[in-house]
Amino acid sequence: MRLLALDRFTWRRIYWILLVFLVILITVWWQPNRTFPTGGSLARDSANPQQVKGAIQPIPLSVDLDVEKVALGEELFRDKRLSADNQVSCLSCHHFKRGGADRQTYSVGSGGVPGDINALTVFNAGFNFRFNWNGAYETLEDQIQATLQNPKAMGSQWNEVVEELQATPEYPKLFARAYADGLTAENIKDAIATYIKSLYTPNSRFDQYLKGDEQALTPDEKAGYQLFQDYGCISCHQGMNIGGNMFQRFGVIGDYFDPKDGITQADLGYYNVTKDEADRYVFRVPSLRNVALTAPYMHNGSVETLEEMVKIVAKAQLGRTLSEGDTDLIVQFLKTLTGEYLGGSLEKLALDSDDDITS
Repeated sequence: MRLLALDRFTWRRIYWILLVFLVILITVWWQPNRTFPTGGSLARDSANPQQVKGAIQPIPLSVDLDVEKVALGEELFRDKRLSADNQVSCLSCHHFKRGGADRQTYSVGSGGVPGDINALTVFNAGFNFRFNWNGAYETLEDQIQATLQNPKAMGSQWNEVVEELQATPEYPKLFARAYADGLTAENIKDAIATYIKSLYTPNSRFDQYLKGDEQALTPDEKAGYQLFQDYGCISCHQGMNIGGNMFQRFGVIGDYFDPKDGITQADLGYYNVTKDEADRYVFRVPSLRNVALTAPYMHNGSVETLEEMVKIVAKAQLGRTLSEGDTDLIVQFLKTLTGEYLGGSLEKLALDSDDDITS
């Protein structure tokens, strides 16, 4: 009778723990030659699907998007006039030389106001199933809508933005070419979303390995990938984005958040969206694509290194304490997930001087 009296939150937690262990078990016994489609409504991949192994699929080599909308979206993405004080743009928090993020604990928005959550990378965002750390937005357009109005981000109002862009010599013409109804708030969101979908980073060394190039990874990197599977990391980090396609509670095996340390609003995760106790500390699983370039980590930017992040996640999500050796091998594997942007090395772009960064 006491078992039946467990509340909904406890049942939900038991469910997640059992689910994680089940997926780990399946992963350990995963058939290495099982194939998956390269998938994704955006994909036009030249890879042979029979060469794609396991639960992770490579980023497509090309994406079919409207060229005029992409070009217009790029102009808007870089335009500071979208912010209330004309001082920040989308590029300010999502710069390509910084892995599509900004290397800050919290981004600084309009008026110099810091946000309350760490900026996620914009690269490959078009392949995620929901957006924001807490998964509040179902579409990129929804997130753009909220970001522009957020006082800790752009701090603008749509009618004012439309009016300001309408008064420029260039935007009315650009919108007229791309959209039958011209310059509207909906078309601004659509253009930016289309551009973001063009920010994909294919051809990482790991993608090359998935497509059949056994020499693309070193023996240590392959060993790290094997550990990534054996420990069960792949149960949450899979699919084309190696994450970004499911929700998960942070602290599956034991509580990660301690009220004695102070719980912030951002720590509550998906609970902020649903107000359901079962969703407390639940987050959208982040993508691991280009993860070596996007420190600091966690929704609060509290983790500085990839090594530390791997250990924390292994303990909180899998109940495992990793050795230094295993941690190093997994990190070596994660570094193979850095792809290319516009045919060039994203790693090299990130290593170049930031002197020419304008935001």
